[in-house]
Amino acid sequence: MKIIYEIACFDYESAVKAAAAGADRIELCSDKSSGGVTPSLGTIEKIRGEIKIDLNVIIRTRGGDFRCSDSEFEIMKRDIVHCRNAGVNGIVLGILNDLGQIDVQRNLKLVELARPMSATFHRAFDMSPEPEKSLEDVIGCGFARLLTSGCPGNAVDGISVIKNLVKRSERRIIVMPGGNMRKDNIRHIVDATGVGEVHSSSVNIIGCYESPAKFCTKL
Repeated sequence: MKIIYEIACFDYESAVKAAAAGADRIELCSDKSSGGVTPSLGTIEKIRGEIKIDLNVIIRTRGGDFRCSDSEFEIMKRDIVHCRNAGVNGIVLGILNDLGQIDVQRNLKLVELARPMSATFHRAFDMSPEPEKSLEDVIGCGFARLLTSGCPGNAVDGISVIKNLVKRSERRIIVMPGGNMRKDNIRHIVDATGVGEVHSSSVNIIGCYESPAKFCTKL
């Protein structure tokens, strides 16, 4: 089983470094202190022109909660069009309603607007009160991938939830753990949940997990 490594990068230099280190995909953001917001178009175009691996871009206007005003929604739509025109492979977003539930109507519209780019629902999911219902809502919106720590904390603490999400998804969506993924815990998380993709902000996790079958072929 090959593990897909997605690395979150917050500037041009880190994206180039991650690609050179062997990342399979970049999640590009800016402003790490806020949890990540949409980077400038110039940054997106520069990175897209210089790396060969998949590039996904976060679509988020600000830090804080994951609710969305009408004006913020219009900005997100414009940013999605810019990303599509720049040759980006996918977008990463997540809008919640006032009750903390998945805002199905708005997320669905953005996913449809983004096509043929893929869409990942980010860790706003971990703020929703009912993971199983939220999973079905995310799938119904057409997202290809769900990034989750399984809880508001980290992926180690959320292992049981992540495992359940993988089982309930029945391959209708890719469940990708993220949140404090490190070199010393990735094997445990992958083995415990059965995921095939992982997300981290550190290039040090790249290549540190190999399935027994793959390892045996190298002996």
